[in-house]
Amino acid sequence: MFRKLLSLDEAKEKISRRFKPKPLGVEQIPLLEANRRVLAEQVVSPIDVPPFNRSTVDGYAVKAEDTFGADEASPARLRLRGAINVGELPNIKLEKGETAEIATGAPLPKGADAVVMMENTEKRGETVLVYRSVVENENVMKAGADIKKDEVVFTPGKRLTWKDIGVIAALGVKTVKVYRKPRVAVISTGTEIVAPGNRLPPGKIYDINGYTLSASVAECGATPLNMGVVPDDYQQLSETLREALETTDAVITSGGVSVGPRDFIPRILESLGGHELVVHGIAIKPGKPTTVALINGKPVFALPGHPTSALLTFHLLVRPFLAMNSRISGVEKTLKSVK
Repeated sequence: MFRKLLSLDEAKEKISRRFKPKPLGVEQIPLLEANRRVLAEQVVSPIDVPPFNRSTVDGYAVKAEDTFGADEASPARLRLRGAINVGELPNIKLEKGETAEIATGAPLPKGADAVVMMENTEKRGETVLVYRSVVENENVMKAGADIKKDEVVFTPGKRLTWKDIGVIAALGVKTVKVYRKPRVAVISTGTEIVAPGNRLPPGKIYDINGYTLSASVAECGATPLNMGVVPDDYQQLSETLREALETTDAVITSGGVSVGPRDFIPRILESLGGHELVVHGIAIKPGKPTTVALINGKPVFALPGHPTSALLTFHLLVRPFLAMNSRISGVEKTLKSVK
């Protein structure tokens, strides 16, 4: 029998009160391995992004005032000083009435404050005719337009995405400090359960929970350890639970939590030293027999065996705990433009 059915809110409140995040440590990892990991430190930009004023088009770098009034009938005539390619440091300084050919992404030379698009110009020997006027900073991305030097780009608790990895790479940062991921054991129970890949005897079903719960654990920022299928055998279940508690930070079981003669999980939990039964039955359907315990400070979530019930109770009770313990929170910063 269930000792006392709690409401869902009561169960959540008890779990929240009893299960506090534990320090799992911090590790420094290569940026290439940081996707979906949770930052443990601020990421502060050591540079402006972009690091220089750059052209956003192919064209000619100019002093904007040299083009004022230019049109098809009366083009501005500028002396060509040379060309600037991507990746080159300009060794040209433009004076009044001068221009330099420039590629998209190339740094502006000293003296230039705008770029005229190539299609609005005509090159005649060492002279460039400009048929359209431009204003200061036209077709120019200023240094720091995306991210300024010393700007806080990400805060601790931010779970990195592939976009964030690109932003951090743009800062020239190669490694990041992240929280160690909690290790969570996933145990499927039931004599009727068969692991996928094996022959399915009559009356048996394939293990679903071990896979859906492991995938759900990974989505929460933790590392699942799928310990396979354990039959309804008190001794085997007890040994597997003890092993899981010794090697992981939390345990999830599915099946064996109701009040039948072979539902051993609640009895095994009570037999383990240092146990505290936090939840034993919730007034929800499906999910009524859900049991939650602390064993020597480690949480055990014993979920129902029906796949729908297991997933529902996972997302209602386990997911918030894992997200909290994985330190998932924070703000997001993305590049305004990529050219």
